[in-house]
Amino acid sequence: MKIGIVGLGFMGSTHLKAFKQVPGVELVAVSDPNTKLLDGDLSGIQGNLGGPGEKYDFSQIGTYADWRDLLRDENVEAVDFCTPTFAHVDNVVEALRAGKHVLVEKPMAIRGADTELILEEAAKSGKTLMVAQVLRFIPEYKALREVIQSGSVGKPRMATFRRRCAAPFWSQWMNDPTKSGGAIIDLLIHDIDFVLHTFGEPESVSAVGVEDYVRGADTITANLYYPDNLTVVIQGGWYHPKAFPFSMDYNVVCDEATFEFSSATGTVPTRYNVDGSSAPLELEAVDGYQSEITYFSECIKSGKSPDFCPPTESAAGIKLADKLKEARAKNGERF
Repeated sequence: MKIGIVGLGFMGSTHLKAFKQVPGVELVAVSDPNTKLLDGDLSGIQGNLGGPGEKYDFSQIGTYADWRDLLRDENVEAVDFCTPTFAHVDNVVEALRAGKHVLVEKPMAIRGADTELILEEAAKSGKTLMVAQVLRFIPEYKALREVIQSGSVGKPRMATFRRRCAAPFWSQWMNDPTKSGGAIIDLLIHDIDFVLHTFGEPESVSAVGVEDYVRGADTITANLYYPDNLTVVIQGGWYHPKAFPFSMDYNVVCDEATFEFSSATGTVPTRYNVDGSSAPLELEAVDGYQSEITYFSECIKSGKSPDFCPPTESAAGIKLADKLKEARAKNGERF
């Protein structure tokens, strides 16, 4: 698969590292409006997790300041968009119309209504579209879902998923919720998507939280209510800029076992059984981004739809995020 990447910031740098580990994926073009990055020096790129960027030799591939010029490159079969959220709809629609397969970074869009055009274009194009919901591919989360879905630990009874970081205001557009969607869309969409992936759509929701961009706080505690008295909590968001470290964790109680993981404390995914025994979950020894891109590539090569990470479910995640924002505004009212 010959791929071009649009956006050479933190996520673009992260995807470039993963490309090198995926057999059969050839980088043939890059695009970024910052022409200095087109020289290949991404060593100054840094995000809220992972190491710094690296230096690359882009001298033998297409380099474009305008991403639409990359779409005109006939050597490009697929495009990986690691662009700001507000650009995703135009990015994806134009790439599909240009006959390219598309991988687009999460979130799919800022609003649920915006996802409909993307889904319509994907259906008409006949090309593979996948949203990079990497949490589905991260071993610590994939293993949890597999054991829950197997039914071997009985029914899930309670679950909490947390994700927190300093407000990422290194880019001015992130501080504008009309462009970034705020923390619920930008950050917690990971957990929203994973909860839908694992438990399905909730029957009702409620939420409380604060939205104070002046101080850098955009937080939520959301309750998702399911049949059989299952309640799933999604909690966290953006905290004070430059002050709060990134962390993610979960706690899931099932009939026969409880599962715990925390990146902040270094707790590896662990299963605590009803008989008093415990053991770490068995994890795949693979990077989540590598696994995600490998899966996308395999879907293109085989002509199969990305059923493990379908765009319809990514769209459902944005719509649920919209509902959680509405619930937060209702300050705890369940609906």
